[in-house]
Amino acid sequence: MPEYSHTLFLAGCDAGVVSHCEKVAAVAARYSGESVDSDLVHAGAMLHDIGRSKTHSIKHAAKGAKICRRLELSEDIAKIVGRHTGAGLTEDESVLLGLPPVSAIPETLEEKIVAHADNLVSGSREVTIYERMMQIADLPARSKRKIWRLSMEVELLAE
Repeated sequence: MPEYSHTLFLAGCDAGVVSHCEKVAAVAARYSGESVDSDLVHAGAMLHDIGRSKTHSIKHAAKGAKICRRLELSEDIAKIVGRHTGAGLTEDESVLLGLPPVSAIPETLEEKIVAHADNLVSGSREVTIYERMMQIADLPARSKRKIWRLSMEVELLAE
């Protein structure tokens, strides 16, 4: 398996981002059964925050997807990176946040696993979905419902 920590450091990510990505990859591995591409889940989880080398705003996912494409990584990895925030963003939500007018909702199991695993890690510490829901209490109800539904779907895959 490639060494993605090195890729993150080369892109300009700090040690905190790398540690977070390593923890997300460890959590995501619990959901990588035979019905998913576990190598893709690992790569996506390790690289999901590569865009934080440029910004720590909500735009980090879109910037990260661009970085992945510039590095000629697979489109599947770029999509995981671009669709990992929360439970994803609709085209309308993206526009309202000043992002490109595209849907960034996780579609594949691999994309959903990485988004969910990211929701279960705060910094480099694993949290429960209940703790995450408390942390996002100020988000719109629609966003919270999407995160909860994603959790319920992915938890069915737990090993």
